[in-house]
Amino acid sequence: MSLLTKSKSLIGLDITATSVKLLEFKQVKKKGLKVVSYTVEPLPANAVDEKNLQDVEAVGDAIRRAVKRSGTRTKNCAVAVPSAMVITKIIQMPADLKEHEMEAQIQLEADQYIPYALEEVNLDFHVMGESENAHGMVDVLLAASRSENVEDRTAAAEIGGMNVKVVDIEPYTMEAAFSLISHQIPDAGADQTVAVLDIGASMTSLCVLRDQKLIYTREQPFGGKQLTEEIMRRYGLSYEDAGRVKRVGGLPDNYEPEVLEPFRDLMVQQANRFLQFFFSADKNDYVDQIVLAGGSTGIPGVAELIEERIGTPTIIADPFSEMSVGSDIPQQRLVDDGPAMMIACGLAMRGMN
Repeated sequence: MSLLTKSKSLIGLDITATSVKLLEFKQVKKKGLKVVSYTVEPLPANAVDEKNLQDVEAVGDAIRRAVKRSGTRTKNCAVAVPSAMVITKIIQMPADLKEHEMEAQIQLEADQYIPYALEEVNLDFHVMGESENAHGMVDVLLAASRSENVEDRTAAAEIGGMNVKVVDIEPYTMEAAFSLISHQIPDAGADQTVAVLDIGASMTSLCVLRDQKLIYTREQPFGGKQLTEEIMRRYGLSYEDAGRVKRVGGLPDNYEPEVLEPFRDLMVQQANRFLQFFFSADKNDYVDQIVLAGGSTGIPGVAELIEERIGTPTIIADPFSEMSVGSDIPQQRLVDDGPAMMIACGLAMRGMN
């Protein structure tokens, strides 16, 4: 199974710590993209731990339920591995090489760049364009992941009745999905540095794009699960009940000042910390725009607080606002889930021309 490859008629299948997100687009003449299949299926606790599939069978069963609920007839899908499981390197290759010649040369030279035996990895490459640093050369993105990372996701999809045609890398799905939110940003992000902060249940990732191209990525453990666990501890609830009341309300009056506000403060601290890592790596000290993604962006007031404390314009990703939606799809739920569907969007776009 390759990484980075494009294919047609694909389901985007995002496997997170808490759910399987299924999404399918259709190209509609003159109207752009249309959402034709969508569902979010919860996963059992601990089936996935920090992006590692601990229970492939349980994940596969959730995929099967998601496919059935969505009603899709498409059997091919795209999945993604997190950046921590992938080694990427940009190399220069002669511009006049044909694709098969480039592939053969990369296979010969790959052991210079990959610290694993080649039979233990899935390897792919993508020609990015002319090299600015070497005349007559092109920049080539080389990507490799340990085979078990790919095989676990492929096996889970097959249990769910799907065929994996593309294995992507999560930060590059964000780059692909950026076109869906570019209308939210001045000048569509052209000549700007945009930080997309994806705050999930247990992991947070930062993808920084400059002029719409990915230039930096980082991820580390932090997410909304910490708030759920604090609700459990404070109010003596099960994990499932804590997650439910976090979403729909019904907690005592002291919840907001004593539990929610400290967690919002922690989110701001984490956002600032991620940006400081980027500034150190990029020798730069600003971004033009922060975009919040991930399920934890549903916590009220987070975007406003980050903008106030960090001093950078901050918005919440809304990838579906310029799409049409199938009549059988719950539109409000799709909009509510939008910030958490960015990776699924990027995967589903692998099937678009």
